[in-house]
Amino acid sequence: MITMGKLAQSTIKYLIEAEFSCEGIVEKPDVIGAIFGQTEGLLGQDLDLRELQRSGRIGRIDVELTNTEDGKTVGKFYVPSSLDSSETALIAAAFETIERIGPCSSKVRIVSVKDVREDKRKYVLKRAKDILQRLVQEEIPPTSALTEKVKEGVRTAQISEYKGLPCGPDVPNCEELILVEGRADVLNLLRSGIRNVIAIGGTTIPKEIIELSRERITTLFVDGDRAGDLIIKEVLQLSDVDYIAKAPEGKEVEELSRKEIFKALRDRIPVEEYKRSKS
Repeated sequence: MITMGKLAQSTIKYLIEAEFSCEGIVEKPDVIGAIFGQTEGLLGQDLDLRELQRSGRIGRIDVELTNTEDGKTVGKFYVPSSLDSSETALIAAAFETIERIGPCSSKVRIVSVKDVREDKRKYVLKRAKDILQRLVQEEIPPTSALTEKVKEGVRTAQISEYKGLPCGPDVPNCEELILVEGRADVLNLLRSGIRNVIAIGGTTIPKEIIELSRERITTLFVDGDRAGDLIIKEVLQLSDVDYIAKAPEGKEVEELSRKEIFKALRDRIPVEEYKRSKS
């Protein structure tokens, strides 16, 4: 990883990347020493590396090197610069005059002088496009999404009561009913367009539900957990439901998607079959 040392990353304009090879084994301090020592005085006092580093216009020099099996050393060094482009180019060119690193003959070649601000510009441009696209999507939702929100609002507004119990608008006159546990379950089924649903209000079964189960074809639709099983047990003791439907294992009716609701209702089983499966 290239670190920028004493030079604040926000002030960096350019990053000089150079590669070197040595006819022997050298260490990082040898490379740093050669960079400062062999460029000293070459470009005058104004572009002296030590002075530039003290004033923060040249950052810390980072060195990467590898010793090869044949007793040589190869590597790269990186120099961050906040100088202008011409001064940075002069500094880079000066590095190629280095002929020795430590006790070894060496060659240095500039790989690149990268304008790090260009990367920032590309990032800013990309992020601006992403942000604008998100704004457009949020401000102008698709027509289908708007339509669905309107429909959902209408369906939710259709919740009513039957003798004090939350229900859909078709309950008073419908021949088939779906019994669910609570108001939230009723709302979720209404969102999916199911209007013949009524809440029993928990494990204590109201007499209104008992009466309805005797008069209508009823499906008990419960959560896919132990609480759902307890409700089934309680309802079967007191009422005359015809079918049992359960949410997927571990899920509650109020959190099911439209697809999950219809699948669960399609997979309902007659009460007698349910009782046989539990015996």
